[in-house]
Amino acid sequence: MKKYNVYGIGNAVVDLEVKVSDEFIREYEIPKGLMTLVDEDKQNRLIKAIGHNTVNKKSGGSAGNTVMAVSQMGGKAFYSCRISNDEYGDLFIKDMNDSGIHTNFDQAEREEGATGKCLVMITEDADRTMNTFLGVSVDLSINEVDEDAIRDSEYIYLEGYPVTSDSAFDALKYTKKIAEMNGVMTSLTLSDPSIVRFFKDRFVELIGASVDLLFCNEEEAMEFTGTSNVMEAREALKKDAKRFVITQGSNGAMIFDGDTFIDIEPYPVHAVDTNGAGDMFAGSFLYGITNGLGFAGAGKLASLASSRVVSQYGPRLKWHEAQEVKNQFH
Repeated sequence: MKKYNVYGIGNAVVDLEVKVSDEFIREYEIPKGLMTLVDEDKQNRLIKAIGHNTVNKKSGGSAGNTVMAVSQMGGKAFYSCRISNDEYGDLFIKDMNDSGIHTNFDQAEREEGATGKCLVMITEDADRTMNTFLGVSVDLSINEVDEDAIRDSEYIYLEGYPVTSDSAFDALKYTKKIAEMNGVMTSLTLSDPSIVRFFKDRFVELIGASVDLLFCNEEEAMEFTGTSNVMEAREALKKDAKRFVITQGSNGAMIFDGDTFIDIEPYPVHAVDTNGAGDMFAGSFLYGITNGLGFAGAGKLASLASSRVVSQYGPRLKWHEAQEVKNQFH
């Protein structure tokens, strides 16, 4: 029996969630609904312009939220990342430790520098626009990869955002190589349409012959496959992934289990913040398939969990809320 259900690797950032208007997005010419990499000065200027509208401050990053979901559901997770010894690094590692998630910093010292921060701007339509300063995460590298933890995991989970960095891209490839050499299942999330658009070649290289499980939303699926609708995209994805999940927001999700497509119905909810919905879906789904649920059951659990996330502010649930989701599901 493996020690971990999921080994994740990705950009470690602290999410700073704020409410903004569409007028603010337009005034500062921020690409709405996308993740944009910015320098620290620009991020600080935006924070100052917004004022005191902070909704939430939590450890974040896509894969970080996903392994958090695995743990909250009752699974075991490991997370490889890069943070510094500043106050945001303290917050990040405390969140991980409090949630029972092992990290590469269980043994390693944290360096000087700035931990990454993601300014998550939420508009009235519940859309989230992210401006991310990666800080020391931009130098995520093979040095942060824990080979023993990979070997002792059922799945690895590769975040797509780090493909923008040369050293982090190498770390993702190395993680996948170690997993494949040791019979560990591989999973990957495409993360963001703009990242797929500008770094498609790197995703193709990272996927190689295939991955065991791919996560994406409709826009990412179409961008990656070069198709104009989701039905064409799902057929094209079969050559890149043995199994995959395409999330569809308020329309639920479609899952390919290697043989057939499974439609997952959405749970009706009033969405106030979509930040973290895809990460929660992936984490709950990975928990499900590594803890006795089939793809359909895992999809239903993930749909319920992500519906709860979008109905409140913040990228993830509290521990007791995750348990409520499990109880409601069962």
